[in-house]
Formats: sequence, C-alpha cells, structure tokens
Amino acid sequence: MNPPAVLSPERAAEISEVIDRITRWARGREDIVGLLLVGSCARNAARPDSDIDVVLLSTDESRYLLEDGWAVELGLGKPIRTQSWGPITERRCSTASGLEVELGIGSPAWAKTDPVEHGTHRVVTDGARVLHDPAGVLAGLLAAC
Repeated sequence: MNPPAVLSPERAAEISEVIDRITRWARGREDIVGLLLVGSCARNAARPDSDIDVVLLSTDESRYLLEDGWAVELGLGKPIRTQSWGPITERRCSTASGLEVELGIGSPAWAKTDPVEHGTHRVVTDGARVLHDPAGVLAGLLAAC
C-alpha cells in the first residue's frame, strides 16, 4: 500500500495565497454575505491533486454566474466549467499553474438552518472553515450542523 501523496511546500503556499486573495476580495464586496472554505483544504488534508472548494453566498448571484471578470480579477483564469448542483452553481477555474478553484455560488438561503438542507449539511460536516461572514450567517449554519 502506497503512503498518501504529500502536498509540496510550494503547492501549500499557493493554495494558502489563493484562499487569502479570494477572502480579501470578498471582504470588499457588499453583495457577498458569506465565504466558506470546504472540502480537503478546510480539513487541512489537501493532496497534490486537490482543488480549492469555496462556497460564495451573494445577494447578486448573477454577477458571478453571467460574468467572468471576477475570475480574471482574482487571477483564477476564465471559468472552465459551470454546473448546477441545486441551490449552488459551480464555477470552476484553473490557474496558470493548473490549480483548480471551484466557487460554489449561491444565495444566502443556502445557509438556512430551519432545517438545514441535506446537501448543505453534508458539505459542511465534510470540513468547513468560515473565511468571511459579516452577519454571522455561516456561524449559525456551522453551529446547526
């Protein structure tokens, strides 16, 4: 049995820098009410082939679903895939180095807690770290899960 692949220090630094860049950007946008890191990066279990998974909750979803300027502004490259997952729409980008970043874009209703939707619960309990939560919407969701 092979040991799990270890994330190189360079890739770990790149992942951290991209997460920090997205977080700083989100803090400057009034329409973004929540930014949640999920998956392997949130669990500190990223592998060399891991992507960065972020849930972005906005009061203006169409801004991120119909336009690509935000991805270019963030240095994520143009989105390479868009896929609907119910209340969340995935916009997947690939950086120049090949690191993939998946932004799951949805409305603040995704974080409702009465009751927590099954898919949302699964995403949150698989590993989640709040990056931006000015109104405490995500803190309430994490507490409910």
